[in-house]
Amino acid sequence: MICRRSVKRDAMLDLLRSTDCHPSADWVFQQLRPVYPDLSLGTVYRNLNQLCEHGLIKRVGTVNGQERYDGDVSPHAHFVCTCCGSIIDLPPSPPTQGYVEECSKQFGFEAESYEVHVKGLCQACKKFETVKEITS
Repeated sequence: MICRRSVKRDAMLDLLRSTDCHPSADWVFQQLRPVYPDLSLGTVYRNLNQLCEHGLIKRVGTVNGQERYDGDVSPHAHFVCTCCGSIIDLPPSPPTQGYVEECSKQFGFEAESYEVHVKGLCQACKKFETVKEITS
């Protein structure tokens, strides 16, 4: 089934493709509400789900209790800060593809895609933790 076009869905797709902040549905709603006063959060969720189902955007995962989305559907990994929840795009990692191919041979599955999420402290949170340790 092809995703029918709508003005609001197109606006959501444009918004997601124009940012690298990996927003939540609430962020998308807050950004578009001034332009579309009749927009509801439910409409945003439904449209984000449809965009994901059709491969136009992808889910990054749940961070701090909110599902986050990415308008860049090209293969790449993400770094997720376990402190502040920021998400950073990482460059594609060819060795990961080799690993997936090796595992698919070993376990007999056919991989359609793969995702890599690196978790830890971002530079700002790491600096804050270091300052906190020094002053303690």
